[in-house]
Amino acid sequence: MPVTSAGILLYRAPTADEPAGTALEVFIAHMGGPYWERRHEGAWTVPKGEYLAATEHPLLAARREFGEEIGVAAPDLEYDDLGEFRSSTGKLTRVYAAEAPEFEVGRVESNLFELEWPPRSGRLRSFPEVDDARWVPIDEARSLVTKGQRQVLDALEARLSPSHEQRPPAAE
Repeated sequence: MPVTSAGILLYRAPTADEPAGTALEVFIAHMGGPYWERRHEGAWTVPKGEYLAATEHPLLAARREFGEEIGVAAPDLEYDDLGEFRSSTGKLTRVYAAEAPEFEVGRVESNLFELEWPPRSGRLRSFPEVDDARWVPIDEARSLVTKGQRQVLDALEARLSPSHEQRPPAAE
């Protein structure tokens, strides 16, 4: 059974009163710890975390993980299920999106994880799971997020495109 995770992708769509060329923005997080501290491109992610699919609803897990990684609760919004995405490692991530034009975070206060660092030193050190999070134009976010999460950004853009039609619920 594959590892499952769930995450929240907040976005801000340009409004009619903003200047032409204003881009769709997404709220993404920079992964913490020594492996990512000097990397910028490919080191960002949708705030997400693992959960047990048999015992927890993915949206509840996504909201919990957002709070743990960002340090503030996920905004109380109506979330749209963007779908489930498979990474190159085989992990399945369910992502929920919501428009959050007013959402701001002054300071990220992520939970910590322990790692032997430096390697083979015998010393455990604590590192934040996330060391930064911010709003980024979606085109810039494509180069910042991990390769496997670019498909999430594509799904969001497809969902928000004017040609996307909401299908009525299937008849029972």
